[in-house]
Amino acid sequence: MALGARALRRIGTVSTAPAVDDPAFVAEKDRQEQSLAALRTAADEASSSVDTAKSAAASARADAAAAKAEASAARAEAQRVLDAARAEADTVLDRAHRQAETDAEQVRAAARRSGEREISLLASTTREQAAEVERRAQRMDERERLHTEEVERLAERERRLTAAAAELAAREAGLVTREAALAEAEEQQKRELERIAGLTADAARVELVDAIEGQAKREAAILVRDIEADARNTADQRARHIVVDAIQRVASEQTAESVVSVLHLPGDEMKGRIIGREGRNIRAFESVTGVNLIIDDTPEAVLLSCFDPVRREIGRLTLEKLVLDGRIHPHRIEEVFETAKHEVERLCQRAAEDALVEVGITEIHPEMVSLLGRLRYRTSYGQNVLKHLVETAHIAGIMAAELRLDAPTIKRCAFLHDIGKALTHEVEGSHALIGADLARKYGEAEEVVHAIEAHHNEVQPQTIEAVLTQASDACSGGRPGARRESLEAYVKRLERIEEIAAGKSGVEKVFAMQAGREIRVMVKPDDVDEIGAAVLARDVAKQIEEELTYPGQIRVTVVRESRVTEIAR
Repeated sequence: MALGARALRRIGTVSTAPAVDDPAFVAEKDRQEQSLAALRTAADEASSSVDTAKSAAASARADAAAAKAEASAARAEAQRVLDAARAEADTVLDRAHRQAETDAEQVRAAARRSGEREISLLASTTREQAAEVERRAQRMDERERLHTEEVERLAERERRLTAAAAELAAREAGLVTREAALAEAEEQQKRELERIAGLTADAARVELVDAIEGQAKREAAILVRDIEADARNTADQRARHIVVDAIQRVASEQTAESVVSVLHLPGDEMKGRIIGREGRNIRAFESVTGVNLIIDDTPEAVLLSCFDPVRREIGRLTLEKLVLDGRIHPHRIEEVFETAKHEVERLCQRAAEDALVEVGITEIHPEMVSLLGRLRYRTSYGQNVLKHLVETAHIAGIMAAELRLDAPTIKRCAFLHDIGKALTHEVEGSHALIGADLARKYGEAEEVVHAIEAHHNEVQPQTIEAVLTQASDACSGGRPGARRESLEAYVKRLERIEEIAAGKSGVEKVFAMQAGREIRVMVKPDDVDEIGAAVLARDVAKQIEEELTYPGQIRVTVVRESRVTEIAR
């Protein structure tokens, strides 16, 4: 406001200056009027600011008064709460005293009732014991009476036995007299025969036995000499000729089984798609198929490693179809895996049918054909079991033809002798006995069943079919290049590792990976919780340490995964 007053005085002073018609004067006047208007506006705004400040100060004073009132109310409330708490504490303390007196009275009453019950129980026990003593006395009296009766019965029996003994003695005396008379008659008859024949009875008996014994010994010695000479001359040569001829006429390749399959890729960029983002595709592939996928610097190729040849073949077909399709993600891997699994089953069925045609067997139960198809990917000491069956059947047929026996029956025995190996993972026991049960179940002849169960001497061979089955099996498995011990031992160790883990409760699937250095156990999330998974891993590792011998160490990984799927329609 002071600035506005000074500006007005300055304007008044300037107004006495030049005339109105001077342009400079007019311009200066306009400028001063504008300044005056601005100053008036500023003065109004300052006045409004002062009013606002005054109202704010009044509001602050009102808030301070309200705060003081609230503080006073809070102090009053606190004092009230404190008084109420003290009153409540006194009430609780008084109630606790009354409760303690009530509890003490109840305890005293319970003690009185307990004492009365014990006194009543003791009285009842005393009465029962007295009754038991009385019952025992009655039983003793009854037993004594029965004993007296038994003594009387025994005395009566003894009297009857004495009478019977006297009667038997009389009869025995009569029999002795009769035997003496018969002996006298027999002796008289023998003396009469010796007088007529001129020899005693003992001399005649000895002479007859000596004559028959000498003749039998001579005939037996001649027969044994002829049989031994004929056997020495022909047996070894004949047997060697039959076995060698059978082996030479069956041409089979040497065993070259492996635990690794190679899949060639169209380009190295496909390796990245197989691995997937953060490795999710390769993890999903190994989890679904149970096959270890090895991706290294080998150009345009990946390796699939698994001890189970059926599982490895399914994994190889799965990966091959995924590479050709180009769409590689976890859900697609599961779909293609099911397709590849069915395709391998069809290949097994076809392999069994081809083997039956090659051997010449036409009538066989369809379930037996399915079981034989499983043996396409089964090996025994590295030797393919289905090829071993075909080879054994050919050898047995050649031997049967040389010996002029029933070749079709013997070939059937030899071809089916290892069919039990198709179920050794599912049924406990020797594969020979399992195969015999299968053959008996599906209507095979008894000689075929016996040949199967006796080819490893679990049952002693009783027929020529069983013996020839044993011989042909030994020829097929014992020829050079037929089998390898190391591969079979490796496969059995991995199978045992999987069996140990699969035998635990809550386990859904088990896969031995990394050539047996790692085992992955898939558990059911509803049956096994997080703590149970840790306990399961420790139990499996401990059992493997106790039962198996292996180089290095084996890592046990338990995977507990939950999946929730919903379909939007």
